[in-house]
Amino acid sequence: MSIERVQRATGAVWRVRWRDEQGRNRSKVLGRKRDAEAFDAEVRRLKRTRELGHLDAGKQTVAEFGREWWRLHAEPNLAATTRETYAALWDTHVLPRLGGLSLRTLDGERLREFRADLEADGVGPASVRKTLTLLHGVLQRAVEWGRIPGNPASTVRKPAPKRRCAITPLPPAVVESLRAHLLQRGGQRDATLVSVLAYAGLRPGEALALSWRHVGRNALLVDGAISLGEIGSTKTGRSRTVPLLAPLAQDLSEWHLACGRPGDDALVFPAGDGTPWSRTAWQNWRRRVYAATAKELGLTTTRPYDLRHSFVSLLIHEGRSVVDVAQQAGHAPTMTLSTYAHVFAELGPEDRVSAEEQIRRARASTYPSRTSKKSRPKAAPKESLQTDDGRSRIRTWDLFLIREAL
Repeated sequence: MSIERVQRATGAVWRVRWRDEQGRNRSKVLGRKRDAEAFDAEVRRLKRTRELGHLDAGKQTVAEFGREWWRLHAEPNLAATTRETYAALWDTHVLPRLGGLSLRTLDGERLREFRADLEADGVGPASVRKTLTLLHGVLQRAVEWGRIPGNPASTVRKPAPKRRCAITPLPPAVVESLRAHLLQRGGQRDATLVSVLAYAGLRPGEALALSWRHVGRNALLVDGAISLGEIGSTKTGRSRTVPLLAPLAQDLSEWHLACGRPGDDALVFPAGDGTPWSRTAWQNWRRRVYAATAKELGLTTTRPYDLRHSFVSLLIHEGRSVVDVAQQAGHAPTMTLSTYAHVFAELGPEDRVSAEEQIRRARASTYPSRTSKKSRPKAAPKESLQTDDGRSRIRTWDLFLIREAL
């Protein structure tokens, strides 16, 4: 390390020389000797603390670091749908405005201007919020990886999220109306899918990832979800079990038999070729089947996801605790309480009734002519639940009476 005086046509300057951590010769020219001495002292300090690499920190452009962040963090850790959303936000909003800037030039003022530019260009509050959240996450990795000393996005306020209206769970009577309408049109698969969403509380991707081995004696095992046509982990990355209510068990039993009793590895709700549903297939079903049916019945809901709230409401009306409800729904107790606080508040001790009883009452009201004991066929013979070679194929959902109503 050294300081030397260099004579130039414009006057004398001072050059500081040192070797970096890789042994390469480096130098920096400053106009005054005092500045050169101060910089030389800083280089010596960084060398003693083994932080000499910080001198070059932040020289990467936002675009360059973004590619590194994608390879090292996004691809190994984020779900496919999340990566798709982030890629669209990054390419549309971040790269054109910040991509050419170095990380070290970003500060709170520059990022506040970035937010103002987005809003001036007509980008909606939700997209602005998501973009700033993405940028904050990317820059936080830059801090953790030693590229910049602090996260400048931390000082930038995001647009307030849109006020969420209180959810209104669909009661079993409405769910049964949906199912009845679908069954009248020969949509047994569609009606059974509605049952799984409303009476087990699965997210749509989780329901479409179910295979018959997940249907147990007393519970459904939820350990995967479909994303972009492929089965991956659940939203939380954890498995859970959901009690198998008797009415849902019957629906699954009848659907299993209608499908010809497929094997354990077969999907409960496969696409036409037996593979998982693609995003397009799901969107088409949601729009053409579910939303169209809901509209015909005069329902305000157009999202199959809303059926998940119905299941949570069933559990709350049983008198279950917040922790128990959260565990079965697959999210945190705090989220359960904040989302369904009004449902808990409206429930009195005298209103408690089991989920199965609520569904039975709704079905008795929807199918009054099918509740007569005289109309119930006999149980399926045990022999019909065996394979040709005599090996038992009896499953719990095959042991329920095969009848038209409970």
